[in-house]
Amino acid sequence: MGFMMGRRSVLVGLAATPLVAASGAAAQDEPLTAAEIVRRAHAAAGGPDWMRPRSLTLTGRGTFWPQGTEAGRIDVPDYCMWRVYPAVSTEAHAANGWVRIDAKLADGSTYFQAAYDGETSYNQNGPIPGAQASREWSENFGFGIIRFALDDGFTLDRLPDDAADGRPMHVVRVNDPGGGRTLFGIATDDYAILWLGFETPRGWHERRYSDFYRNPGASFTQPGRVRLYYDGVKQNEIFWTAYALNEDLPRSLFQIAG
Repeated sequence: MGFMMGRRSVLVGLAATPLVAASGAAAQDEPLTAAEIVRRAHAAAGGPDWMRPRSLTLTGRGTFWPQGTEAGRIDVPDYCMWRVYPAVSTEAHAANGWVRIDAKLADGSTYFQAAYDGETSYNQNGPIPGAQASREWSENFGFGIIRFALDDGFTLDRLPDDAADGRPMHVVRVNDPGGGRTLFGIATDDYAILWLGFETPRGWHERRYSDFYRNPGASFTQPGRVRLYYDGVKQNEIFWTAYALNEDLPRSLFQIAG
Protein backbone atom coordinates (compact mmCIF):
# COMPACT_ATOMS: atom_id res chain seq x y z
CA MET A 1 0.00 0.00 0.00
CA GLY A 2 2.82 2.41 0.77
CA PHE A 3 4.32 2.15 -2.72
CA MET A 4 0.93 2.71 -4.36
CA MET A 5 0.34 5.84 -2.32
CA GLY A 6 3.75 7.17 -3.34
CA ARG A 7 2.94 6.69 -7.03
CA ARG A 8 -0.42 8.41 -6.69
CA SER A 9 1.33 11.47 -5.27
CA VAL A 10 2.88 12.10 -8.69
CA LEU A 11 -0.59 12.39 -10.24
CA VAL A 12 -2.27 14.76 -7.80
CA GLY A 13 -2.06 18.55 -7.80
CA LEU A 14 1.23 20.26 -6.97
CA ALA A 15 -0.11 21.80 -3.77
CA ALA A 16 -1.13 18.41 -2.37
CA THR A 17 2.03 16.56 -3.40
CA PRO A 18 4.14 17.13 -0.22
CA LEU A 19 1.33 15.98 2.07
CA VAL A 20 0.51 12.85 0.05
CA ALA A 21 4.17 11.97 -0.37
CA ALA A 22 4.72 12.31 3.35
CA SER A 23 1.73 10.05 4.02
CA GLY A 24 3.14 7.49 1.61
CA ALA A 25 6.52 7.50 3.34
CA ALA A 26 4.88 7.05 6.73
CA ALA A 27 2.90 4.07 5.44
CA GLN A 28 6.03 2.49 4.00
CA ASP A 29 7.95 2.97 7.24
CA GLU A 30 5.16 1.80 9.56
CA PRO A 31 6.45 -1.33 11.36
CA LEU A 32 4.61 -4.63 11.20
CA THR A 33 2.62 -5.54 14.27
CA ALA A 34 3.32 -8.75 16.14
CA ALA A 35 -0.08 -10.09 15.04
CA GLU A 36 0.67 -9.43 11.37
CA ILE A 37 4.06 -11.14 11.66
CA VAL A 38 2.42 -14.22 13.18
CA ARG A 39 -0.32 -14.14 10.54
CA ARG A 40 2.32 -14.17 7.81
CA ALA A 41 4.20 -16.98 9.57
CA HIS A 42 1.01 -19.07 9.61
CA ALA A 43 0.50 -18.53 5.89
CA ALA A 44 4.13 -19.32 5.05
CA ALA A 45 4.06 -22.55 7.07
CA GLY A 46 1.03 -23.88 5.24
CA GLY A 47 -2.07 -21.96 6.31
CA PRO A 48 -5.00 -23.92 7.79
CA ASP A 49 -3.38 -27.31 7.08
CA TRP A 50 -0.42 -26.32 9.24
CA MET A 51 -2.36 -24.44 11.90
CA ARG A 52 -4.81 -27.23 12.69
CA PRO A 53 -3.35 -30.62 11.69
CA ARG A 54 -4.91 -33.76 13.13
CA SER A 55 -1.71 -35.78 13.39
CA LEU A 56 1.92 -35.83 12.31
CA THR A 57 4.39 -38.69 11.98
CA LEU A 58 8.08 -37.81 11.70
CA THR A 59 11.02 -40.09 10.97
CA GLY A 60 14.70 -39.26 10.93
CA ARG A 61 17.92 -39.41 12.93
CA GLY A 62 19.52 -37.48 15.75
CA THR A 63 22.62 -36.77 17.80
CA PHE A 64 22.55 -36.17 21.55
CA TRP A 65 25.03 -34.62 23.98
CA PRO A 66 23.47 -35.47 27.38
CA GLN A 67 26.48 -34.15 29.32
CA GLY A 68 26.81 -31.12 27.09
CA THR A 69 30.26 -32.20 25.86
CA GLU A 70 31.48 -33.73 22.63
CA ALA A 71 32.95 -36.61 24.62
CA GLY A 72 29.45 -37.72 25.59
CA ARG A 73 28.04 -37.71 22.05
CA ILE A 74 25.42 -40.35 21.23
CA ASP A 75 24.29 -40.97 17.65
CA VAL A 76 20.72 -42.15 17.14
CA PRO A 77 20.16 -43.38 13.57
CA ASP A 78 16.48 -44.27 14.15
CA TYR A 79 14.45 -41.43 15.64
CA CYS A 80 10.66 -41.19 15.31
CA MET A 81 7.87 -39.03 16.65
CA TRP A 82 4.11 -39.44 16.50
CA ARG A 83 1.83 -36.56 17.41
CA VAL A 84 -1.95 -36.16 17.66
CA TYR A 85 -2.71 -32.48 18.07
CA PRO A 86 -5.23 -30.84 20.41
CA ALA A 87 -8.08 -28.83 18.92
CA VAL A 88 -7.28 -25.94 21.29
CA SER A 89 -4.32 -25.01 23.45
CA THR A 90 -4.03 -22.28 26.08
CA GLU A 91 -0.80 -23.24 27.88
CA ALA A 92 2.40 -23.50 25.86
CA HIS A 93 4.55 -25.56 28.20
CA ALA A 94 2.16 -28.25 29.37
CA ALA A 95 1.57 -31.60 27.72
CA ASN A 96 -1.43 -31.72 25.41
CA GLY A 97 -2.82 -33.96 22.72
CA TRP A 98 -0.93 -37.23 22.35
CA VAL A 99 2.79 -37.62 21.67
CA ARG A 100 5.35 -40.41 21.44
CA ILE A 101 9.08 -40.35 20.72
CA ASP A 102 11.23 -43.43 20.10
CA ALA A 103 15.03 -43.26 19.85
CA LYS A 104 16.96 -46.38 18.85
CA LEU A 105 20.69 -46.94 18.62
CA ALA A 106 22.53 -48.54 15.72
CA ASP A 107 22.33 -52.00 17.30
CA GLY A 108 18.54 -51.73 17.52
CA SER A 109 18.44 -51.19 21.28
CA THR A 110 16.32 -48.42 22.79
CA TYR A 111 18.10 -45.22 23.81
CA PHE A 112 14.90 -43.76 25.20
CA GLN A 113 11.14 -43.59 24.76
CA ALA A 114 8.72 -40.91 25.90
CA ALA A 115 4.96 -40.75 25.48
CA TYR A 116 1.81 -39.03 26.67
CA ASP A 117 -1.69 -40.37 25.92
CA GLY A 118 -3.65 -37.35 27.13
CA GLU A 119 -3.72 -38.56 30.75
CA THR A 120 -0.60 -40.56 31.59
CA SER A 121 3.07 -40.03 30.74
CA TYR A 122 5.41 -42.90 29.92
CA ASN A 123 9.05 -43.68 29.31
CA GLN A 124 10.71 -46.90 28.21
CA ASN A 125 9.99 -48.39 31.63
CA GLY A 126 6.25 -47.65 31.57
CA PRO A 127 4.13 -44.99 33.33
CA ILE A 128 6.02 -42.27 35.21
CA PRO A 129 4.92 -40.15 38.20
CA GLY A 130 2.96 -36.98 37.54
CA ALA A 131 5.40 -34.48 39.03
CA GLN A 132 8.36 -35.91 37.12
CA ALA A 133 6.32 -36.07 33.93
CA SER A 134 5.15 -32.47 34.27
CA ARG A 135 8.72 -31.23 34.59
CA GLU A 136 9.92 -33.23 31.59
CA TRP A 137 7.10 -32.01 29.37
CA SER A 138 7.52 -28.41 30.50
CA GLU A 139 11.07 -28.60 29.14
CA ASN A 140 9.90 -29.81 25.75
CA PHE A 141 6.45 -28.47 24.85
CA GLY A 142 6.34 -24.96 23.46
CA PHE A 143 6.50 -24.71 19.68
CA GLY A 144 2.88 -25.64 18.98
CA ILE A 145 1.46 -22.64 20.83
CA ILE A 146 2.20 -20.36 17.88
CA ARG A 147 -0.55 -22.18 15.98
CA PHE A 148 -3.06 -20.69 18.46
CA ALA A 149 -1.37 -17.33 19.03
CA LEU A 150 -4.10 -15.33 17.26
CA ASP A 151 -6.91 -16.95 19.27
CA ASP A 152 -8.89 -15.13 21.95
CA GLY A 153 -7.10 -14.82 25.28
CA PHE A 154 -3.59 -14.53 23.81
CA THR A 155 -1.53 -11.35 23.65
CA LEU A 156 1.51 -10.68 21.49
CA ASP A 157 4.52 -8.39 21.83
CA ARG A 158 6.95 -7.47 19.12
CA LEU A 159 10.49 -7.56 20.52
CA PRO A 160 13.69 -6.23 18.90
CA ASP A 161 14.63 -7.88 15.61
CA ASP A 162 17.53 -10.32 15.64
CA ALA A 163 19.09 -13.02 13.46
CA ALA A 164 19.44 -16.81 13.52
CA ASP A 165 22.21 -18.51 11.54
CA GLY A 166 22.78 -15.23 9.77
CA ARG A 167 19.13 -14.84 8.71
CA PRO A 168 17.42 -11.63 9.89
CA MET A 169 14.27 -12.31 11.87
CA HIS A 170 11.46 -10.56 13.68
CA VAL A 171 11.06 -11.65 17.30
CA VAL A 172 7.56 -12.02 18.76
CA ARG A 173 6.57 -12.97 22.30
CA VAL A 174 3.43 -15.09 22.61
CA ASN A 175 1.70 -14.65 25.98
CA ASP A 176 -0.75 -17.51 26.45
CA PRO A 177 -3.83 -17.53 28.71
CA GLY A 178 -2.13 -20.02 31.02
CA GLY A 179 0.60 -17.51 31.84
CA GLY A 180 3.35 -18.92 29.61
CA ARG A 181 5.62 -16.67 27.58
CA THR A 182 7.31 -18.03 24.48
CA LEU A 183 9.58 -16.18 22.05
CA PHE A 184 9.54 -16.92 18.33
CA GLY A 185 11.96 -15.73 15.66
CA ILE A 186 10.32 -15.34 12.25
CA ALA A 187 12.36 -14.68 9.11
CA THR A 188 12.00 -11.18 7.71
CA ASP A 189 12.04 -12.41 4.11
CA ASP A 190 9.88 -15.56 3.82
CA TYR A 191 8.38 -15.62 7.35
CA ALA A 192 9.67 -19.09 8.17
CA ILE A 193 9.80 -19.82 11.91
CA LEU A 194 13.54 -19.97 12.56
CA TRP A 195 13.89 -19.81 16.33
CA LEU A 196 12.13 -20.45 19.62
CA GLY A 197 13.02 -19.56 23.21
CA PHE A 198 11.46 -20.02 26.64
CA GLU A 199 12.35 -20.49 30.29
CA THR A 200 12.28 -24.02 31.75
CA PRO A 201 13.16 -25.63 35.12
CA ARG A 202 16.33 -26.79 33.38
CA GLY A 203 17.34 -23.35 32.15
CA TRP A 204 16.82 -21.11 29.12
CA HIS A 205 15.75 -23.30 26.21
CA GLU A 206 16.25 -22.42 22.55
CA ARG A 207 15.58 -24.21 19.27
CA ARG A 208 16.76 -23.38 15.79
CA TYR A 209 14.87 -24.56 12.73
CA SER A 210 16.21 -24.85 9.19
CA ASP A 211 16.22 -26.96 5.99
CA PHE A 212 12.47 -26.55 5.44
CA TYR A 213 10.63 -28.78 2.96
CA ARG A 214 7.16 -29.87 1.87
CA ASN A 215 5.77 -33.13 0.61
CA PRO A 216 4.75 -33.05 -3.07
CA GLY A 217 1.42 -31.31 -3.47
CA ALA A 218 1.27 -30.34 0.24
CA SER A 219 1.20 -26.89 1.83
CA PHE A 220 2.39 -28.13 5.26
CA THR A 221 6.00 -27.06 5.81
CA GLN A 222 8.36 -29.12 7.97
CA PRO A 223 11.83 -28.11 9.18
CA GLY A 224 14.32 -30.80 8.22
CA ARG A 225 16.78 -29.81 10.93
CA VAL A 226 16.07 -28.87 14.55
CA ARG A 227 18.75 -27.99 17.12
CA LEU A 228 17.96 -27.76 20.84
CA TYR A 229 19.95 -25.79 23.43
CA TYR A 230 19.84 -25.25 27.19
CA ASP A 231 21.63 -22.19 28.55
CA GLY A 232 23.44 -21.86 25.24
CA VAL A 233 24.81 -25.43 25.08
CA LYS A 234 23.56 -27.72 22.32
CA GLN A 235 21.70 -30.69 23.75
CA ASN A 236 20.61 -32.48 20.61
CA GLU A 237 20.20 -32.12 16.88
CA ILE A 238 17.46 -33.85 14.90
CA PHE A 239 17.20 -34.37 11.16
CA TRP A 240 13.64 -35.09 10.06
CA THR A 241 13.89 -36.84 6.71
CA ALA A 242 10.20 -37.67 6.14
CA TYR A 243 6.77 -36.76 7.45
CA ALA A 244 3.20 -38.01 7.09
CA LEU A 245 0.24 -35.81 7.88
CA ASN A 246 -3.21 -36.58 9.27
CA GLU A 247 -2.90 -40.35 9.57
CA ASP A 248 -5.23 -42.17 11.97
CA LEU A 249 -3.05 -42.96 14.98
CA PRO A 250 -4.58 -45.14 17.74
CA ARG A 251 -4.32 -44.04 21.34
CA SER A 252 -2.67 -47.38 22.18
CA LEU A 253 0.38 -46.21 20.21
CA PHE A 254 0.93 -43.57 22.91
CA GLN A 255 0.91 -46.04 25.79
CA ILE A 256 4.11 -47.89 26.72
CA ALA A 257 4.00 -50.96 28.91
CA GLY A 258 6.69 -51.44 31.53
